[in-house]
Amino acid sequence: MPHEIARGGSGKPSLLSHLADRRIAAMLGLGFSSGIPFLLVYVTQSAWLSEARVPIGILGLLSELTLAYKFKFLWAPFLDRYDAPVLGRLLGRRRGWIVASQALVMATLAGVAFGDPAHWLAWTVVFSLALGFAGATQDVVIDGWRITVAPPERQALMSSVAEVGWRVGNLAAGAGALYLADAYGWRAAYLCMAALMAPGMIAALMAPEPDSDRHATHHHAGFVETVVAPIRELVARLGPMAVPILLMVAGFRMPGYVSSAMAMPLFKSLHYSNTDIATVTKLFGFGVALGGTFLASFVVPRIGILASLVVGTVFGSASHLALAYLAIHGGDGGGAFWTFAVAVGIDSFAYAFASIVLITYMSSLASTEHAASQYALLTSLCALPGSLLAGTSGFVIEATGFAWFFVATALIGVPVAVLCWYVWRTVPRTA
Repeated sequence: MPHEIARGGSGKPSLLSHLADRRIAAMLGLGFSSGIPFLLVYVTQSAWLSEARVPIGILGLLSELTLAYKFKFLWAPFLDRYDAPVLGRLLGRRRGWIVASQALVMATLAGVAFGDPAHWLAWTVVFSLALGFAGATQDVVIDGWRITVAPPERQALMSSVAEVGWRVGNLAAGAGALYLADAYGWRAAYLCMAALMAPGMIAALMAPEPDSDRHATHHHAGFVETVVAPIRELVARLGPMAVPILLMVAGFRMPGYVSSAMAMPLFKSLHYSNTDIATVTKLFGFGVALGGTFLASFVVPRIGILASLVVGTVFGSASHLALAYLAIHGGDGGGAFWTFAVAVGIDSFAYAFASIVLITYMSSLASTEHAASQYALLTSLCALPGSLLAGTSGFVIEATGFAWFFVATALIGVPVAVLCWYVWRTVPRTA
């Protein structure tokens, strides 16, 4: 592995050059549009379905509508290889697919808006499945653009800007959609969310197209070869370190996925009101997470990406001890509000820092030719093990209680930290 991939680059562009770089502004808009669809596929929509009196069993099954985000690596290789119809010739491969996926997101949001889950649930399910596919596809092509348009030394900044935009879009699709639904109804809320895709589309039109992606590779390989080729190239390039690096990626966010599944049940078990939870997790947590995001963009270029991975996994896992402390000392119907706020703040800050570090590292692993495919594969690898393990979290809490559960999730990070340290100490010598 080349040294620049292992270390994520060492250049330190000036603040003025960042401000003059139109890729940064484009990344903010694209991150915003990327943050809108996911919650509207199921999480926010579940409030609408609950009001429509959809049975709780069916509500649980409908959580599978987000599966497209876990399996996006299956069609990502085709987005690397082929142009979008018409738009590819006009805008280039990456931007063509971005605009096409954004248009599909807008259309499927409108489709959901004109549904009536109380009387015709099948309509909502079909359009929600299409929305999940469109949103996952948008993520793939935006990540491909981000990786190929900027050099390694700017990936930490690009990742941070993307995360800021994503969090604002996520806030709009969460709290914003709920406020609109209360004021004007669900149809108006979803139509407004469709309209909010416009800034991202404008950003895509104004963004520079990477020189390497102006022409698609029209080698008509078969389906299996198209899917396998990016995996084979990544494993061959990583060489003997492929297994430990991929294991590290798979385990890095596992403590966070398992912990986050039971955070809300913890808050409710301590009798915090919905207002307290919204204030701390959405408003206060939003600002704290931005702090972690900006800190990561500052730290990574200065200490290197692999050292940052060690810091990120230790900090991210240890932050769960704050939730364990909250489980013991929080509660009283909000009487320990500041304990609640500080514990959630620590967890949110650490999660945001670790996320940016991991995004930057995974971006450095993806090649230019297979940027969308390999990044989609790495994000799926990162998400799937933790998501599967999170399914057992409720049974663990029944046996141990919340405090020991969060201590256990912190301890999951120990072998991951050791693996990060091993990769950090080994990769530079294997270049």
